[in-house]
Amino acid sequence: MGAYGNRPKAAFSLVELVVVIVIIGIIAAMAIPRISRGSAGAGDSTLRGNLAIIRNAINLYMAEHNNNLPTQAKFVEQLTTYTDINGNISAVRDAAHPFGPYLLAIPPCPVGNQANPTAIAFDTTEGPIPAPTTDVGGWIYNVNTGEFRANTNATDANGVSYFTY
Repeated sequence: MGAYGNRPKAAFSLVELVVVIVIIGIIAAMAIPRISRGSAGAGDSTLRGNLAIIRNAINLYMAEHNNNLPTQAKFVEQLTTYTDINGNISAVRDAAHPFGPYLLAIPPCPVGNQANPTAIAFDTTEGPIPAPTTDVGGWIYNVNTGEFRANTNATDANGVSYFTY
């Protein structure tokens, strides 16, 4: 007889393999929903952070420009380049354009339709921005009030509209 003749072969039985697969399945069933909730929470936090950054930039612009808001025609440029007291833009800082930039770029909207997350729609109503009826995506800015929101009717995991953030 050979060296292995008296010992049984070392191998897993079918029952042992099935038990291991069932345990792995149970662990996966518990972990996957937790991971997906975590990513949704990340989008919520990112949205809150991006809104805070943009709203602070608008407030700083107003403080340095005699309480005037960025205009619809030059909104992005007025927040991302140098400006004078009247909001006229310049690519370089000089004595005539001492203010800004307030942002490096408009951050993307991390929730809703992602077709163009940095797009900005403009609202010209005198009151609050009306809630969107469709999931447009991107941002919406009221040129009269300075209100800035996510332009989506999507909701977070708790059913709260991202538009209300």
